[in-house]
Amino acid sequence: MIRKVKTENGWVKGLPAADPRITSYKGIPYAAQPVGENRWRAPQSCPDWEGELEAYAFSPIPMQAPISADPKNLYDREWHVDKEIPMGEDCLTLNIWAPADGRKDMPVFVWYFGGGLQVGYSAEMEFDGERIARRGIVVVTVNYRVNVFGFLCHPEITKESPDAPGNFGFLDQQAATRWVKRNIAAFGGDPNNITIGGQSAGGMSVSAQITCPENKGLIQRAIIQSGAFAPPYPFEFGLCSDLKTAEETGKAFFDFLGVKSLAEARTIDAVTLRDKCLEWGGQHGRGLIFGEAVDGVFSHRNSQQWFLDESRLEIPVLLGHTSSEFFGFPPAKDEASLKELAKKHYPGTEETFLSFFSHPATEESIKKEGAVNSIEFAVRAAAEHQKKAGKDLPLYYYQFDPEIPGWDNPGTFHSVDLWFFFESLAKCWRPFKGKHYDLARQMCDYWCNFIKTGDPNGTDSQGETLPAWPVFDPENPIRMNFGDTAAAQFCPAGGLKEFLVGKYLERME
Repeated sequence: MIRKVKTENGWVKGLPAADPRITSYKGIPYAAQPVGENRWRAPQSCPDWEGELEAYAFSPIPMQAPISADPKNLYDREWHVDKEIPMGEDCLTLNIWAPADGRKDMPVFVWYFGGGLQVGYSAEMEFDGERIARRGIVVVTVNYRVNVFGFLCHPEITKESPDAPGNFGFLDQQAATRWVKRNIAAFGGDPNNITIGGQSAGGMSVSAQITCPENKGLIQRAIIQSGAFAPPYPFEFGLCSDLKTAEETGKAFFDFLGVKSLAEARTIDAVTLRDKCLEWGGQHGRGLIFGEAVDGVFSHRNSQQWFLDESRLEIPVLLGHTSSEFFGFPPAKDEASLKELAKKHYPGTEETFLSFFSHPATEESIKKEGAVNSIEFAVRAAAEHQKKAGKDLPLYYYQFDPEIPGWDNPGTFHSVDLWFFFESLAKCWRPFKGKHYDLARQMCDYWCNFIKTGDPNGTDSQGETLPAWPVFDPENPIRMNFGDTAAAQFCPAGGLKEFLVGKYLERME
C-alpha cells in the first residue's frame, strides 16, 4: 500500500484511513504561511522541507471566532464539538485521501468548506474523504483564510500589491487547486480531471473560482451546494462589494484598531486582531463584514452572478439546496406596501405582479404566497439565461428533502446534507436509520459519477443503474429530489417565479 509520495516540496508520509486501502495525508502545506509581512498578501510559494513530512494530523484551523462547543447550539452540537481545536494563521494546508493500491489517473475532487467566509475549517468531521476515495477518487480538502485575515481590503494593500488587492481567501483556494494540479499525479490523481466543490460559502467560493478567467484549464466541473443565490425580490444581499467600498471598510477598521499604517497592523498578534474584528462587527450589528471585493483582478463581478458572466468557465455544474433554507419574501407587510412595491419595482406590470397575491393582502398572506427559495431562483435564472444565450452547459439541479431525526426536530436545516454527500453519517450523533444510510450511499454515488465524468447518471457502488437525473431545462423542469430515496421530480416554476425570473434577467442582462 502506498503511504509515502514525493511532492514538489518534499516527501510526504500518510497513514492508513479507517479502511487501510485508503491513505490519508493531513496538513500538507501548499503555500508559505501568511504571517508577518505575508499577512494580507496573496499566498506565496511554499518552501521546501527536509526529510519526510509526517502528514498525520490536521493543521491549525484558520483564525476565527472561538469554538464554543455549546450543545445548545445546533452547529456546535452537529460538528463544532472541540473547543480546544488548535487555531492559527499558519493554516494554509490541505488534506488528501487517496486509494493506496497504485492506481493512476483517478479523478480529483477539491473541496472548499463553508462558514460565511468568516468561520469554518477543513478538519470538520463531516468532511471525511474516505468514502468518496473508496469509489476511485482522490479527495482534497482545503484550508483558506477567512474573515479579516482573508478578505480585508485597504488602500495601502492595493498600493503595495495592485495585482492582489484583496480576496486572499479565494486566492488561497486558487493556489491550493494549482498545487493540486502540479502534484496530484504523485497521489494517483489526474491533474486534467479536477472538480471543485463547496457548500454555503464554500459553494460561493466555487462560484468565484469559475468566474475567474485565470482558472481556465484548471477546473473541469463544479459542485455548488447551498451556495448559489439570486435575490427573487429587488434588494441587495451577499458578501460582495466594489473595491473602493471594501477599502473604506478597511480604513474604518484600522481606525478602530488605532493603527496608522499597514505595517503597524501587521504587527498586531493574531488573537488580538481576531477579537477586535469580532468586537467591531458586534458594534456595527453585523456578523458578516469582510467578503468578496470586485477588484478587477481576481473578481470582475459579483460571483453570485456567475451564470451571467460571459467569461465564466464553460463547464458542467451540479447545484441545489435543502428544502427549508434561504427563502426570500416580498418586503411588504400589507396591501398598501405591496402595491407600493409593485409600483416601484415592476412599473407597467404592477397588475401582473399583484395578481399572484390574495387581496386585501396581509403580512401572513404575502409571506406565504410570495416565498421563493433564493437558490432555486438562481438555478431557474441560470437555466433560462443559458437557454437564451444558446449555451448548452449542463446544469444538474437537486433538492434535499428527507426526514432528519433527532430530539431537536431540526428539519432539513442548512448544511445537514453534508453528512449524506460525504457518506459520513456514522460520525453524527443523530439516530440515523437504514433509509438514511441508503440515501447517503445514493447521493455519494451521484456526486462521484459527476466528479468522474461531469454527469451524475450511471451506476451506483453496487453496479446497479441509478434513477435517471436529467439536465435541468426550463421548458421541462426536472430536479432530483432526495427524500427517503432519490427520485426525479417535475418542478414547474409557476406564474410568480416565472414573472420574477423574467424581471431579474431584464434587470441584470
